[in-house]
Amino acid sequence: MNMIATPEGTQDRLFAQCGALRRAQGELTCLFERNGYAEISTPEVEYYDLFLQSGNPIPQEAMLKIVDRSGKLMVMRPDCTTPIARVAATKLKASPLPQRLYYNETVFRSGAAHQGGSSEIPQCGIELLGAGGIEADVEAVTLAVEALKAVCPEGFHIELGHAALFRELANQMEMPETQAEEARKLIEGKHFAALKEFLHPYEDRSAYALLARLSQLFGGKEVLEEAESLVGSRPELCYLRELYEALERVGCGEAIRFDLGLVHQIDYYTGVVFRGYAQGAGAPVLSGGRYDNLLGAFGRPAPAIGFAVDVDLVAREFPVQAFNTRLRLALTKGRLQDKTVELMERAGLDCSPVKAPGRRLVHSLPNYPLDAVLAKAPDVITYVEHGVCDLGVVGKDTILERGNSPFYEVLDLGFGKCRFALAVKEGTDFFGTYRTRRIATKYPHVARKFFEDKGMDVEIIKIEGSVELAPILELADAIVDIVETGATLRENGLIPIEDVAPVSARLIVNTAAMKLKKAEILDFIEKCQMGMESSSC
Repeated sequence: MNMIATPEGTQDRLFAQCGALRRAQGELTCLFERNGYAEISTPEVEYYDLFLQSGNPIPQEAMLKIVDRSGKLMVMRPDCTTPIARVAATKLKASPLPQRLYYNETVFRSGAAHQGGSSEIPQCGIELLGAGGIEADVEAVTLAVEALKAVCPEGFHIELGHAALFRELANQMEMPETQAEEARKLIEGKHFAALKEFLHPYEDRSAYALLARLSQLFGGKEVLEEAESLVGSRPELCYLRELYEALERVGCGEAIRFDLGLVHQIDYYTGVVFRGYAQGAGAPVLSGGRYDNLLGAFGRPAPAIGFAVDVDLVAREFPVQAFNTRLRLALTKGRLQDKTVELMERAGLDCSPVKAPGRRLVHSLPNYPLDAVLAKAPDVITYVEHGVCDLGVVGKDTILERGNSPFYEVLDLGFGKCRFALAVKEGTDFFGTYRTRRIATKYPHVARKFFEDKGMDVEIIKIEGSVELAPILELADAIVDIVETGATLRENGLIPIEDVAPVSARLIVNTAAMKLKKAEILDFIEKCQMGMESSSC
């Protein structure tokens, strides 16, 4: 073991990095103090049950866990809001509300291996406890604007949404809970076409028009006007308009946008939710919202709102080229690259540099502001996730195997179609035994989730080459693999017995790029749709 390396997800910060981080922290903490917020610090380690009790939305697999001497399960602090709520309901219980608190702490979250994410995230944020109503929301959002103005000189904006909007629309549609959750995921992930198809059975309901458009309703105040034209006046829309007008009066209007598809963590947030985006950053740099039920979980019911700034992101120096509006598209080499080029050419884009790439890996289209980057499939996701590419074309198989990644999956491009399938040697009774089955696959994440959903305990063996060999050599009882025609399976005495998931090429978009380059990205999406329609004619 290399004892001089840092654990994955951590880093040493030296000299200029330390200076940039401290300057950003100094700007933010001074701002918070000038606005009457007092500093609070909580332990880096908390009991795991604290976050269960609070209904905190951070998944347990993202928490870094340790066990104390008595055997109790603890976690490295995954967020600052829940511990502060604990303090407010205990040590500060006798103090009058509202309470204005700020923190300058590190939170710890476990990221996926080898994806370049950080497990220790420096945050500066505020919690306004015991204050409800529009005045408190204006105070919190205004302070968020001032915070980004202090640390994001290249430009930023903040998007507002309302947690209750999706919840009320889903109730109005009388959707079962499982279907409402699926719709929420499609809206949050900006799955434009998939959302409309999923909601097709509900198109006779009054809320359908707005719900089907929710993933695309982000931008200026025209977003509210379009939403109202679809369903008329709604309390959530009226409130967002009222909040925007109040923010305009205090001079923050220029920094405010809207995203009615901000439907993350709807059981945790209760009112306005907001995110901040800065030029050059590939992910949101600020996140916050109203959470009126949290303090009640600790015995002191009170409204609350707050936000956190990712100090690491705002303290970085971003390359100048990240600020231009020219798009950068990562293409999966091989058949998906060829099919994507065909689609773009049908939409009128000159892809001649990509068709004869030579040894070059980055190619500029001569008649459209886009640079094509040629990469392997897993790298396409990495480049989009980190914001060095705005968009990518990659197979759904790669997306599923990667697991949860922060990007939008906006289009099913309709080519590269195949499927994940469970296959066995002909004559095998796979499900007719209680013995733990052994599964060979190139896609361990996909296989494990499939069997977990079925409630089956299996042993997964990762194979890099021809997985069909594993059952033949009796290394495994079955395989989970990509199947197109099934010819390879048949030639090796295997048969598919159950489909796992459909696969095709998808267009993915970086979350920050979608907001900062909205017009350019929507134009490219429209070009892709034109190419798809031309193909079907």
